[in-house]
Amino acid sequence: MFTGIVQGLARIEAAMETTAGLSLQVGFPNTALRGICTGASIAIDGVCLSVRKTDGNTVDFDVINETLQRTNLKRLASGALVNFERAARLGDEVGGHLVSGHIYTEVQVSDVSRLASDYHVVSLKCPPEAMPYMFTKGFIALNGCSLTLVGVQEEVITVHLIPETLATTSWRHKRVDDWINLEIDATTQAVVETTRNYLAATKKHVRV
Repeated sequence: MFTGIVQGLARIEAAMETTAGLSLQVGFPNTALRGICTGASIAIDGVCLSVRKTDGNTVDFDVINETLQRTNLKRLASGALVNFERAARLGDEVGGHLVSGHIYTEVQVSDVSRLASDYHVVSLKCPPEAMPYMFTKGFIALNGCSLTLVGVQEEVITVHLIPETLATTSWRHKRVDDWINLEIDATTQAVVETTRNYLAATKKHVRV
C-alpha cells in the first residue's frame, strides 16, 4: 500500500520490450533506495511495481502486458521523469489516502490553467466507465499523487495543484494531451458497485 504522497522524481534509464511486456530500468536520487531489497514495492507514476534487481541507485522492474494496457508506462522512453513512492510501513503517517497502486485507466490532460506561477488548475478527460466513481471532493490518485476532485462535469474532472505538489512531482512538466494514470479510491468504488448491484437486484425482483 501507498499513501499518495510522492517522495520525489526518478528517471527512466531504459525501457526495453520483452515477450511478457516491458523491462524498465529506473534511476533514483541518492538515499531514496536505502534498505530496499528484491521484491519490494515501489510506485512508479502510481503503478505498483516489484523490484527485480538493484545496482546502486538503479532499479530494474518487469512490467506485464496487462499493466501496460491500463497505464502510461507503455509511453515511457529513456530520460522521462516519473513520480515515485516507496511502500508505506505500518505506523507511517497517511498524509494523502490509502492507495493500492492498481491503476483503473488512463486519463488525458485537456487544460492547464495557471492561477499563479506555482498554483495550477488541471482538467482531464475521463472515460465514461470511470465517471460513476468521480465525485466532487472525492479522492483519486493521478500518477501516484493523492488529489481531491474539485470539479466533475460530463466526462471532465478537475484538480488543483498546490506549490508543494508542483515542486515535488512531475506535474510541473505536464501539458495538454499528456496521459495520466488514474486510480479510483477503493472505498468509493466499493460503495458505488455495491449500490449498483443492490439496485439491479431490486429492479429484477420488482419485475418478477
